[in-house]
Amino acid sequence: MSSKSAPPPLPAPLGVPVTDSHTHLDMQEGTVEEALARAAAVGVTAVVQVGCDIKGSRWAAEMAAAHDSVHAAVALHPNEAPRIVHGDPDGWSRQGAREAGGDSALDDALTEIDRLAALPQVRAVGETGLDSFRTGPEGMAAQERSFRAHIEIAKRHGKALVIHDREAHADVLRILAEEGAPERTVFHCYSGDAEMAEVCAAAGYFMSFAGNVTFKNAQPLRDALAVAPAELVLVETDAPFLTPAPYRGRPNAPYLIPVTLRAMAAVKGLDEDTLAAAISANTARAFDY
Repeated sequence: MSSKSAPPPLPAPLGVPVTDSHTHLDMQEGTVEEALARAAAVGVTAVVQVGCDIKGSRWAAEMAAAHDSVHAAVALHPNEAPRIVHGDPDGWSRQGAREAGGDSALDDALTEIDRLAALPQVRAVGETGLDSFRTGPEGMAAQERSFRAHIEIAKRHGKALVIHDREAHADVLRILAEEGAPERTVFHCYSGDAEMAEVCAAAGYFMSFAGNVTFKNAQPLRDALAVAPAELVLVETDAPFLTPAPYRGRPNAPYLIPVTLRAMAAVKGLDEDTLAAAISANTARAFDY
């Protein structure tokens, strides 16, 4: 195995344990048990396993039922909704090529998310939101309809809302304002600037930072983290994606949280234990566990 594809080494353990607020164990190498054990060895004692489609959301709920250290989030990813409605002839998603199902197929999928959201081990509805990077104008209506439905599901079940916002900041904030955000709303892989962080803070939205906060070109993200109130900050991997520097391009996993958290502590001018304690309390509050 070349060093480029080899898993990064285990970082030094955290002094104060934290939770990885957003991971995709179903897309990572090895078993769930191995991933959880490696994470626990460095002080990452729990994870939020996030679903992106029906199959992944069911799997997240099953894993959370089987493991005390796993909390589930269930949803149709913003890019999944247009694929359900308009089909996916190129088979870009994990399901392979799909026929167009129309609005009724989206309704059926949302009904299943609603059913899963009622389960006690499911702590959040997400990741949902808007993505104008991967979905063209023809898919935006389905994406927006799905997002509004997820907000309603989260509120009705009293669950957190986990937001995927890619190149859609203004529209995401507008729809949250129009629908009324759930009591606990998390911007996963926060990607806005400092000005948006102040808007989110004023609304009481949690901002979860991923490994990309360590990237050289990510100064606007670090500026946002600097102004984000410590009581609204979370940490995540989004593994297997967004591996923090200096391991960028290699597979990410929950055990690499300490690398990102240490970089975040430096940006905020806090010692690592202080930030970890805040993040630990914030994550428990955000996901109500």
